[in-house]
Amino acid sequence: MSFDVKRSDRGGELASLEGMLGEVLRVRARDLRLVPLAVAVWAAALVCVFLPAVTWWVAGFSAVGIGITVVWAEVSRRGRGVRPALGLVVVVLAAMAAVAVTAGLSMTARDVAVASAGRVVEVSGTVTSSASVGQDGRLWFEVQSRMIGSRGDGMPVSVPIRVGAEPADGFELGAEIRVVGEAAVTDAGERSVVVLYAMESEVVSPAGGVFGVAADARGVFVERSLRLPEPGGVLLPGLAVGDTRAVSVELNDAMRASGLSHLTAVSGANCAIVVGAVFWLTAVAGGGRALRVVLSLTALAGFVVLVTPEPSVIRAAVMAAVGMLTVLLGKPSAGAGILSLCVAGILIADPWLAATPGFALSVAASGALILLAPALARGLEKALPAPIALAVAVPLAAQLACAPIIALFAEQQSLVGIAANLLAAPAAPLATVVGLLACLAAPIPLLADLLAASAWLPAAWIATTANTTAGLPAAQIMLAPGISSALLVALVCASITALLIRRSSTLPRAFAGRATSWMRGAAAAVLIVVLALAGSRALLDGPLATATTPDGWSIALCDVGQGDAVLIRSGEMVALVDTGPEPAPLAACLRSLGIERIDLLVLTHFDLDHVGGVAAVKGKVTTVLHGPVGERADQQTLDDLDEAGARIDETFAGQRGVLGLAAWRVLWPARDSAAFAPGNDASVVIEFEGGGVPRSIYLGDLSAVSQRALLRAAGVSRYDVVKVAHHGSADQDPGLYEALQGQVALFSAGLDNDYGHPRAETIALTTANGAHILRTDEQGRILLGIRGGELHVWTETK
Repeated sequence: MSFDVKRSDRGGELASLEGMLGEVLRVRARDLRLVPLAVAVWAAALVCVFLPAVTWWVAGFSAVGIGITVVWAEVSRRGRGVRPALGLVVVVLAAMAAVAVTAGLSMTARDVAVASAGRVVEVSGTVTSSASVGQDGRLWFEVQSRMIGSRGDGMPVSVPIRVGAEPADGFELGAEIRVVGEAAVTDAGERSVVVLYAMESEVVSPAGGVFGVAADARGVFVERSLRLPEPGGVLLPGLAVGDTRAVSVELNDAMRASGLSHLTAVSGANCAIVVGAVFWLTAVAGGGRALRVVLSLTALAGFVVLVTPEPSVIRAAVMAAVGMLTVLLGKPSAGAGILSLCVAGILIADPWLAATPGFALSVAASGALILLAPALARGLEKALPAPIALAVAVPLAAQLACAPIIALFAEQQSLVGIAANLLAAPAAPLATVVGLLACLAAPIPLLADLLAASAWLPAAWIATTANTTAGLPAAQIMLAPGISSALLVALVCASITALLIRRSSTLPRAFAGRATSWMRGAAAAVLIVVLALAGSRALLDGPLATATTPDGWSIALCDVGQGDAVLIRSGEMVALVDTGPEPAPLAACLRSLGIERIDLLVLTHFDLDHVGGVAAVKGKVTTVLHGPVGERADQQTLDDLDEAGARIDETFAGQRGVLGLAAWRVLWPARDSAAFAPGNDASVVIEFEGGGVPRSIYLGDLSAVSQRALLRAAGVSRYDVVKVAHHGSADQDPGLYEALQGQVALFSAGLDNDYGHPRAETIALTTANGAHILRTDEQGRILLGIRGGELHVWTETK
């Protein structure tokens, strides 16, 4: 962040709020010499966290490189233009060595923690992050461990651990807690060493000191906000202090789809608003430059404590602090150098942030603000007035820089983000600043109520903007996350940039000059092809969605990734067995088949990969059949469907009904059985037959043990279609599949999923019994129907 200092009418220096937040876009960032430092440190950090075995080799080679460079500089006695470059090389190598040493010193403790994976362990430690409710209903937060081991017999180990516990009060930043649960090792590069699924959890010592005061202030503010009407009331704590626990799944999805989720992430924008407001108010009151900086830094420190130091907050706070120091010294500098120093320093302190999506997005957005937004603003000024061009350039630059990173980790790419951010921009500072004041005014209830009510209006505006823009046609597109998608999105973003930018000294010469005619032509060609393909896909998914769908289908296995969603149709009536992990893929499947109403929704059990897409059918369901309820989040899912007009029935073996001309029967679980706890082994197993529907059975996520119990209890016989249990995991009972004798075995699994589903031995098991294999990870959506007494199959090819 850069700060433009102007001289006021009184002859003193007055940094206006515009100077804090807007003029940064007009500063010429000529000095990019520190950018290689940030890039090299980031690369070294990634190598160390993903390949721990080479960590000390990185440190050693960096040290050797420093020695060689120093010797070369002394022996060769190069000219004055070369020696500074060699000095920069030494600094870069020293920073790489430092990040490797930091990672290396952490490895021993991390290895000890990894050894606990797969066992029930007891962990004592300190909460180090804010808590948020996940889609599984658990309360998730980070803990810095102090002791890890079996119950009552721990050993001292200090590592970051991700904990999922039942929602409860007290898990605030700084609280001392004790957790007993099953530990699972995380993937390489994860900052948390293990994930702990808590079975028991307690707060040993509540958050104390400043963290305790901050926790109490947040709690009172959240309670006050929740008394205000939705959706503004539930969103206000997220906008002001980053507490999103009250935000519904639907609103959270809308914020993400509209590109507004960064407003509740407490990132650089929030820090800039707080620092800018304090700096400006102090200046208006006549405070000198030193007082403005001191008060701004104090406010920033308090804000970080209040909202909890998440990675993006740390980055933004450090950058803002460095920027304020440059103002204090009277040498405001280009933001690129400040950003590079901040990135290097933060990664040396915590190398695992290099693999954190939030940190990468935060840095990318800041870099785009400094380097890309000015050039985009000048380019847009050819068609727009300067103020409007600047307003458009800021969210556009952030979107172009962040989109390729988002494509690495997420399936959704927002197409309405720029428009939504423009609409929300006037309200965001008001909701943040007034909301913060309401939080701090808690000792004066009347004033706090007044401020919270005032902040509610801009919060409601932002929530309405999110819901409205997310509901627009083609508000987002779906891409399989990964490197290929990131490269495709990067190509599109680069093409858009090449067409819009004008010559700018804020960018390197290779990128900043006027785009040559061939570059513009190539960029235009790329965008024409992409738009043509996207338009064709939009037509096929929209007005022409059903044009390519065969009329004779009666079973549709939707391609929803790593999850289940199966449609059964008889006459004009439709049943849906599970909803997949997310709403968007299910909604696309329903749209492509022309399904607007679900007469019967069967929720086999409440794992996320089976109920995560419920929002896609909310308000469209007549009757819900569900298995045993195990957790509060399970009941909340049913309550949401009930409020949307569905009739809710818990089902059990022996229950029967009709769907059009077809008959259905529930085979599992047994009524009031305590043999199997709610979850996979208590999955609803249902069969359909008649009325044009092939005789078919859907096995949920049953394990081999519960499959054997089903075989003994239900006496199942030959089926035309078998939906294989648990996405084709290895935990199957051969006797059941021998009895089923399915002609077709359906596997619903995500492409390149982490579980290896469907497993080779399960495929071999079903083929040994004469089944034809159909799988969504290879063939996409799968349709089956009866024609002329024979079973017909239609598939997509991935």
